[in-house]
Amino acid sequence: MLAFLAFFPLLCFAQESVGIPDTIAVGPALVDPPFEAVPAPKVPSNHVDETPLITQLIQIGYLSYDSALTVMPGYALVQARQQKLREAYEAELKRVEEEFNQKYEAFLEGQRDFPRTILLKRQNELQQLLQQNLEFKRQGLQDLQKAEKEAMAPLYEKLNVAIAKVARGKGLALVVNTDSNACPFIDPEMGVDIQEAVAKILIKN
Repeated sequence: MLAFLAFFPLLCFAQESVGIPDTIAVGPALVDPPFEAVPAPKVPSNHVDETPLITQLIQIGYLSYDSALTVMPGYALVQARQQKLREAYEAELKRVEEEFNQKYEAFLEGQRDFPRTILLKRQNELQQLLQQNLEFKRQGLQDLQKAEKEAMAPLYEKLNVAIAKVARGKGLALVVNTDSNACPFIDPEMGVDIQEAVAKILIKN
């Protein structure tokens, strides 16, 4: 007790020096909270997570372009014309090849007896003929591809119109072509097979 009385004046002096208030309140009532408490938002009892609905709204259509083209009335006619044009190029290519082979065989038979000037002339003729045949083959292939592209353009246009009509009617976001394994997997819950629906439109037109 005597020790406490001796220490009490020093405690009072320390309070006056550092500015410690005479009364020290301790307790949660006088302590400011670090932040204002915000009540959690109330979730309605009928609230539904919208994330699955997004996948339900997005639908993808799919079909085979090649299969759709074959049902079109004009497809067989285009293919018949292309086949006829292809046969004409093949016949001409066969003719020039036979002409080259005949001249080449004649050259082989007479090359030992030809004077040098005639031999060189025949060699140049064969070389030029060979180059001409190769150029004809290359140009013929390009012509066939161009002719087929031009003949098929109206069919592709009709096909795209039919696809767009079906896609809009079914509310599809997009349509993919399944030819050449371009789409190895399509989720059945998100994919819609429109092959039959498109074919019905193409057959009528």
